[in-house]
Amino acid sequence: MATIEDSRGTAFEDVDMTGSRFTRVDLTGSTFRAVGLYGVVMRDVEVSGTTIDGEIASLVVNGVDVAPLVEAELDRRHPERALFRATTADGFRAAWDANERLWAETVDRARRLPEEQLHESVGEEWSFVQTLRHLAFASQSWVGRGVLGDPSPWHPLSLPWDGMEPREGVPHDRDARPTLDDALAVRLAGMALVRRALDGLTDERLDLPGPPLVGPGWPDEGRELTPQKCLRVVLNEEWWHRRYAERDLAVLESGG
Repeated sequence: MATIEDSRGTAFEDVDMTGSRFTRVDLTGSTFRAVGLYGVVMRDVEVSGTTIDGEIASLVVNGVDVAPLVEAELDRRHPERALFRATTADGFRAAWDANERLWAETVDRARRLPEEQLHESVGEEWSFVQTLRHLAFASQSWVGRGVLGDPSPWHPLSLPWDGMEPREGVPHDRDARPTLDDALAVRLAGMALVRRALDGLTDERLDLPGPPLVGPGWPDEGRELTPQKCLRVVLNEEWWHRRYAERDLAVLESGG
């Protein structure tokens, strides 16, 4: 295996480094974005001032699995978070009620800032307007397509995740700059799709796969998805992106 003496400032993008070995490597100030860290082993490391945001199923630090501790603390700080782990039709409806309320509060907070700031990126993350566009995409994809069966539910302003390969019929205009109200209109239309799916949902239908998806797009053609699977994805997106939005709004409010 080749040894790289100095690669400071190098950007590694779309690289498969599975099974790599890093010895006496300085990663100070590095950024890891959309990176898989499954089964990673770290020994004799020094960690301080490190921030991790993501889906953490198991993380053992000095012999202690801290993932359950993190989950418990998040539930303590945000009691409504437990609703987002619904297992019944009524539970999903209650979660969506809470989600609508929480997001209304976040949008009200955002409106107190100059609109230009709502197009600003904080720490290379999506702007507030881009976040609204992405959540519209998630609702359209997983509920409009995955549950309600619309083969092409996307609005031209819908925004997939950055790493998605181009797909026929799926918009991906990251640089569009709609007004807050225009982005919010697309977002609210996506939320209405979720409400429509929830209105007629029963416990019996939660785990019944729908017909195979038709046509190119996301999720992939041919997949047979259950309402529970699709709604869980949407609720997860809703929860985390609101937390990220609140975090970044605080930075914008402080002038950071």
